Amino acid sequence: MTEAAMSSSLDVEESATTTIRRGLRAAPVLRHGLWITFALAAVGSAGRVVVPILIQQAIDRGIAGADGDGADAVDVGLVAQLCVLGAIAVVIAAVAFRQAQYRLGVRSEQALQDLRERLIAHIHGLSLADHSEERRGALVARVTSDIETLAQFFQWGGMSWMRNSALMVIVATVMVVYDPLLATVTFVVAIPLALVLRIVQKRLVVAHGRARERNGDMLGAIAEVVSGSTTIRAYDAGDHMGGIVRDATESKAREQIRAAWIGAFLFPSGEVFSVLTVSAVVVVGVARGDAGGLTAGAIVGFVFLTYRFLEPVAEFTEIIDQTQTAVAGLRRVLTVLDLPVGPPAPADPSPLRSGPIGIEVVDVSFRYPATTVDVVDHVSIAIPAGQQVAVVGETGSGKTTLGRLVARFADVGSGTVRIGGVDVRDLDDDELRRRLVVVSQEPFLFDDTVRANVRFARPAADDAAIERVVADLGAEEWIDALGEGLDTVVGQRGEHLSAGERQLVALLRAGLADPDVLILDEATSSVDALTEVRVAHALERLSTGRTTIAIAHRLSTAARADRVLVLDAGRLVEDGSHAELIAADGTYRRLHDAWVSATTVDADDRHAGPHAPHRPDASHRPDGSQRSRSNPSGAGPVTSDTVQSRSR
Repeated sequence: MTEAAMSSSLDVEESATTTIRRGLRAAPVLRHGLWITFALAAVGSAGRVVVPILIQQAIDRGIAGADGDGADAVDVGLVAQLCVLGAIAVVIAAVAFRQAQYRLGVRSEQALQDLRERLIAHIHGLSLADHSEERRGALVARVTSDIETLAQFFQWGGMSWMRNSALMVIVATVMVVYDPLLATVTFVVAIPLALVLRIVQKRLVVAHGRARERNGDMLGAIAEVVSGSTTIRAYDAGDHMGGIVRDATESKAREQIRAAWIGAFLFPSGEVFSVLTVSAVVVVGVARGDAGGLTAGAIVGFVFLTYRFLEPVAEFTEIIDQTQTAVAGLRRVLTVLDLPVGPPAPADPSPLRSGPIGIEVVDVSFRYPATTVDVVDHVSIAIPAGQQVAVVGETGSGKTTLGRLVARFADVGSGTVRIGGVDVRDLDDDELRRRLVVVSQEPFLFDDTVRANVRFARPAADDAAIERVVADLGAEEWIDALGEGLDTVVGQRGEHLSAGERQLVALLRAGLADPDVLILDEATSSVDALTEVRVAHALERLSTGRTTIAIAHRLSTAARADRVLVLDAGRLVEDGSHAELIAADGTYRRLHDAWVSATTVDADDRHAGPHAPHRPDASHRPDGSQRSRSNPSGAGPVTSDTVQSRSR
């Protein structure tokens, strides 16, 4: 076993009690009034001890204690009184236990609801760096299956622990008062059971922890297969992805079976030790007889008490399995809550001035956790208010990460990012999100109407405001062409729309937000020519008058920008207009020439085959710029990323 694995195992073994305590601290609703609930459970348990005592009294005083001969010796009145007392005690115990169960049930549901809400809010607040490391399926498992495990525990296990713990303490006390010798015999014979439970419990904690981890892996694999079904079908990768899911499922099943096998050892152990303990009590009691001061009633009553003492032990062997599963689930939930929330809110936020605002990136470096290489490496940029900037570079050059740092989806490792002259770390997050909007490469749409997805940017906006945005961005024709216009349902993740149409909805959403700064991460999906024109037209209108950073995967976008920034391996290597960088004959010129070459070759192959006459590049204008052009090969638009792979 590696040192890390050993450390992990020790942490699991040592933290069971600590995990429960932390769980109680994380669920104040459950902790409130817990002692009252436990006291009611103790009253309910005490009622079960009354019956053995009354049996002993009935035998010794009501039957054997009268005068010792025949039916006339039975003190019917005393026995009847004892029966009435027993009935009253049972009723009181039942009411107390019922109240304890009700209190625990209500508070546990309130606590779990609060825990779910906290988890969702916490996950939402995590840095995007944490989201990239934690598979979404595993995070979903913490909110769903792990919380459900805790719910199942509280339905039975939580109350069983309270009732049985109180019962064992009360019964043990009564046994010692009754007969210290027989009590000692009971405890000594039962001790090995406790030792066995302890040894098995340690192994069971580790086993259930591994089972829960494998369950998260399985849910993550299944989530990927379901969400990526279109891509899987397109590449006929069903067998491959099915194998991944099968491996994850088999791994989860192996760990679950192993935990069940260890847990199954606990079940018969309680019965075995019960028989041994009761037998030892009877043998010692009979051997002592009347000479030892033991009456017949005392022996019978003590046997009942022994069973009462062993019942919780036997039941513990059944609920330990469920308890360890719940502890493992709780530990996973707390692990998520332990992750530091994304960029922290400033203690005293600084306001942004009204009107157009610029951006300053001063000697910024950043690396993702668990990596050793800076994705952004000492980058400095000054973008005046209203300027439209394109950021280009190879895949992995850091252009998307730079956009995330400006939007403060993650904090810089070193350096400073300022918006409107204010460090983004000093800005209130709500104000930052109002003044700056990010349109992602793959916009997320909810399973609702186009109108609802646009209104998501500003929930209080009325229909007139949405229609104005549609008109401002020139999307009326597209909206009218939809089956139900703005009330057209887009499907899950916008599956009823094309990639370009999803991008249009995202641009309408950004337009409704009306920010001062736009960060656009262009889609690289293949779109039809008409939609591409609509997207480009909407982008142009949306960017006008706003400070804009376009993460340009298409070099045609860079050509239209006021300024082009070229990143290479996280460093800013070139900065200038399109014409200036073409003339500089550097990295950007190499990207541009490769793009022109790839576009021309694809056009020749598409239109005339190998014998086509040469045609001048229609995308290259006399002024050195290009107009937007899709990849005629049908593989999607030519991008700065794909150009690199083709030019190598």
